[in-house]
Amino acid sequence: MLFPFRRVLVACVVFLTFACAGGDESVPVGGAPVEGDVERAPASVRLYVFDCGHLGIPDPGRFSLLPSEVSRLELSVPCYLIAHPDGTLLWDAGLSDDLAEGSPHTQENGTVTTVTTTLAAQLDELGVMPADITYLALSHMHYDHAGNANMFADSTWLVQRAEHEAAFGDAQGFFDRSLYADLETAETVILDGDHDLFGDGSVVIMSAPGHTPGHQVLFVDLVETGPVVLSGDLYHFPENRLLKRVPTFNYDEAQTLKSMDLVEDMLARTGARLWIEHDIAANERLEKSPAYYE
Repeated sequence: MLFPFRRVLVACVVFLTFACAGGDESVPVGGAPVEGDVERAPASVRLYVFDCGHLGIPDPGRFSLLPSEVSRLELSVPCYLIAHPDGTLLWDAGLSDDLAEGSPHTQENGTVTTVTTTLAAQLDELGVMPADITYLALSHMHYDHAGNANMFADSTWLVQRAEHEAAFGDAQGFFDRSLYADLETAETVILDGDHDLFGDGSVVIMSAPGHTPGHQVLFVDLVETGPVVLSGDLYHFPENRLLKRVPTFNYDEAQTLKSMDLVEDMLARTGARLWIEHDIAANERLEKSPAYYE
């Protein structure tokens, strides 16, 4: 598949460190993108970070945290594009682009959702159409991760069996099926655990259930940046990790704690850094598309 990227990142990777339980939470800082040659496929894995919205949280109690324990009552909502020599993967689909109109919006529970830049526009900036994306994988099916899922019905969807069964089964109120209804007829690969997407260990979907029945995280091994794990909603705030607190609305608390231990063991074994997707302070330090990490 042709993938016409028109930007390259001139990067000297620097590490910013902040304290968090269990290891180094450093985030690489890249330089500004500059014009470069059009490339049909990258020579190595690249990771693009998109701004797919923002959540204002009125009360951290739902996340089993006290206001005094949380540094910022805000959550980033990113999406990621992984470009591999053998194809592309969109990881998480953010808040719906439809929310950009009239944004911000206040939900019944007081959560404020804001979308300032659509995912479609950010892909277009790279010269990419949704139909160009080879694979779609969502950490889980909640509205802030599946908001634009219908745009990628032409991609091959990679989903854990338990998540697929919940998404199209008896999960009323837990998921908003309208956000991903078109995936029901998409080409689908049902997963029963971990999955090495390209067969070379560089992009691995890891089963980490608990937040939802088939929640998953993503391991990406980058040549220059090093290995990272995109957390999905394994943790929301960095304080959830520090204090090992499970949100009250998780599907299965015991299963969540088991998944936390599993991922932490993997991080220690591989030396990978955990990027907590909703950690707004860490997300603000990341270079956004059209810059990329490699």
